[in-house]
Parts: sequence; structure tokens; C-alpha cells
Amino acid sequence: MDKKRLQILVYVVGMFILAIGLTLNTKANLGVSPIISVPYSISQITGLNFGDLTFVVYAIFVVVQIIIHIRLKNHKRIVSDILQLPLSLIFTRLLNIFSTYIPTAQNLGIRFIVLTLAIICTGVGAAMSLSMQLVPNPGDGIVQSLAEGFNKSVGLTKNLFDCFNLCITLCISIFIAHQIVGVGIGTLIAVLGVGRVIALFHHIFEYKIEELICK
Repeated sequence: MDKKRLQILVYVVGMFILAIGLTLNTKANLGVSPIISVPYSISQITGLNFGDLTFVVYAIFVVVQIIIHIRLKNHKRIVSDILQLPLSLIFTRLLNIFSTYIPTAQNLGIRFIVLTLAIICTGVGAAMSLSMQLVPNPGDGIVQSLAEGFNKSVGLTKNLFDCFNLCITLCISIFIAHQIVGVGIGTLIAVLGVGRVIALFHHIFEYKIEELICK
């Protein structure tokens, strides 16, 4: 198998694992990752489909990216931004499929095990897909675009964007449901844990990744 095909395969498998990780995150029932907290909380409050709401949020992320790249006159990136829409549609269908067949954990011990698996899968999936430097997941793409637009580091932008999402989730929860929905100890663990898993993955497979994406 040539490098390009292997690169695409790693990317697809990474997105698949990422979808499993995000779904497990919702099934642990301990609080979800900030990036999906808004659609998840709305889904829990209204009963609307989680995958469909995630697609709507991702579409908003894509529009914001396009606006940023138009302002920066980075027209080459706009093509990549637009390609995130069909990717998001496929990705959110996977979320729906996994949500249907993966049960919600009930026992507290099992919930923490599920959360651990969620963090590992999310970190590994994100690292695999991002490392291939193809079309980014909208959740990652908007962080990169905002970092470029405001001339800030990706790490700082990621932290601020996570806080922004959590604030929106808390406002929706308190003003509509009158209780906190989707935010808990699992949210904090996910914020800390996913980044560590990504860093560990890159540390272990750095040479292989560079070899694969090198022209």
C-alpha cells in the first residue's frame, strides 16, 4: 500500500475511533467533553437527536472558519473548511449509530471505566486523524482557525474555546432545565486526559507519523 492510501486509511480509522470515544464520553454519564457539551445538553433537555445537533454545531464552526479565512485572505484553506461539512455529516451519523448500540453505564465503577475508555479513544482518534494533515474535524479546525485569526497559540485558544463552550452549556442548562446538564467530574477529567493521550501517542509514534506524511 502506498503512502497516500495508508495516510487516508489511518485518517479514516482515527475518525472512527474518535466517534467511538465521543459516544463513550456521553455514555459514562459523568459529564462530557466541552466540545460536545452544547449539543449534548440541548439533546438531553429537548430530546432532539444528539448526532443531528452535533452536525448543526459543527456547521456553525465551519462557517466561522470560512469567515476567518476570508478575512485573512487564506483562500486555500476555505476548500478544506467546506470539505468539513460532508465529513461532519458522516461523522455525526457514526455518533448516532454508536449511541444506539452502546448502552449508558449505570454502576459508578463501570462509569469510570467507560470514561477512561472514552478518553483513550478520543485522544488516539484525534491524534491519528490530525496527524495525517487532511481535513480536520470541525472541533479541531475552528480552534486552529481562531488561533490564526487572533494570533494566539493553539493551546491557549483550545483552553479558551473549551471554557466558552462550557459557559454556553451552563447557561442553557441553568436557564432552561434549571439544573446542570452534561458538565461534571468527567468533563474535567476529559479536558486533562485527552491532551495527555494525544501527547503520548505522538511521543510513541512520532517517527512513523513523520515517515508517513513526508512527501
